[in-house]
Amino acid sequence: MIDPEKQIVQPSSFACDSSSDSTSVLFKTSPTPAPSRSTLPVASEIPPSQIAEIPPPPDGGTLAWLHVFFGHMVFFNTIGVTNSYGVFEQYYTETLGHSPSTVGWIGGIQMFLIFFGGVFSGRATDAGYFRHCFVAGVVLQVLGTCLTSLCEHKFYGIFLCQAVCYGLGAGLLFTPGLSVTSSYFSKRRTLAMGIVAAGGATGGMVYPAVVNALLYHSNVGFAWTMRAIALIMLITHIPSIIGYRPYIPPRSTGPLVEWSAFREKPFVTFIAANSLCFWGLYMAFFYLGTFARGTIHLSDSLNLVIVLNGVGVIGRMVPNILAHRFVGVANMNIICNTVCAICIFCWMAIDSAAGLYAWSAVYGLFAGAAQALFPTMTTHLTTDMSKIGTRTGMVFTIISFFCLTSPAIEGALIQDQGGNYMAAQLFAGSTVVVGALCLVLNRWFRVGWEMTKI
Repeated sequence: MIDPEKQIVQPSSFACDSSSDSTSVLFKTSPTPAPSRSTLPVASEIPPSQIAEIPPPPDGGTLAWLHVFFGHMVFFNTIGVTNSYGVFEQYYTETLGHSPSTVGWIGGIQMFLIFFGGVFSGRATDAGYFRHCFVAGVVLQVLGTCLTSLCEHKFYGIFLCQAVCYGLGAGLLFTPGLSVTSSYFSKRRTLAMGIVAAGGATGGMVYPAVVNALLYHSNVGFAWTMRAIALIMLITHIPSIIGYRPYIPPRSTGPLVEWSAFREKPFVTFIAANSLCFWGLYMAFFYLGTFARGTIHLSDSLNLVIVLNGVGVIGRMVPNILAHRFVGVANMNIICNTVCAICIFCWMAIDSAAGLYAWSAVYGLFAGAAQALFPTMTTHLTTDMSKIGTRTGMVFTIISFFCLTSPAIEGALIQDQGGNYMAAQLFAGSTVVVGALCLVLNRWFRVGWEMTKI
């Protein structure tokens, strides 16, 4: 007879930093009492026989690193595409005859659906429907991009295909891909997630380069440019369709939302912090191109988007390595978001092409780091890995509403000021400042003011 008390799934070491010192500090100094039995998953959610069969994560090896590659390609085709929206923002503003605020809704809805779908696709992944979500997501992504090729000069057609159809597909890929890949690692998870998140930067380089080459420097035209993008998406997804496999056995029961998580102060402050940070961080990815053409009078502004995303490859990997070895994810996240806020305020003083290129390189480095550390920290705040999809989806769904309104608010501020970007820059910088302060509060709830790696 199994003792019911032993059926409680114990928190795994995944939630803690790889440093044993930081782990002991985290549990020793936290003022929050240990969760009650009612807040922990019980073995009835996962059959006892399966619990006994679950070995520790491989934390390396061919299979685990293959899943890092698969996760990298998921970010390549989701965050990489949204980070490239600046090239479409510029093209649509010039050809559709709509204001930046109106055109911004396309990118805003696209990003909103990527994150919003997490609460559904994350729980479905935990329940054993990962492959259903993944294949459906690829189909919707490719279909939406192909249909966009038929909608040139038609705003609502582009909105439905590129924003809604593509966004729904990306939402079925993003959270499941992140949660499945993270389950293969424990001590090396920070490093692995940095490589995964770097896909957002490589995609942010490749897709603008494709658009620049086909749409602006050849006679291919908009329709075949979008078809070429759809083909790239399909080809880069094929290895993942074949090889992606969840490591954690599914749990058939459990709510769509784990409401008990909202009683955890670190979890709540983390959501608040990143919601505010993401309200401002993405402004440059949407409006840098139009700023360069309208304010700096730079004729070829697409290269700025490539620079902004290109340095993000370094930004998404090096800070994760430093966080893993020396600083800790939470500490590095505070540093990077603070620097991002300073950069956004400095953006207001730039009045030359050389200055804008230099600014793009610095901002892209730290904004890329902030984007990469965010999903890494999400997984570190999850103790029961059988709920990783559900909790990750909850975080992404709440943040999605801030991603939805960000480009529209900033575009409206730009339009209201007659094309002047200062009000939008002040808004973006201020939200990131408040978000960084919430990250400090999050750290305090976990370890207090003690200087330690976390």
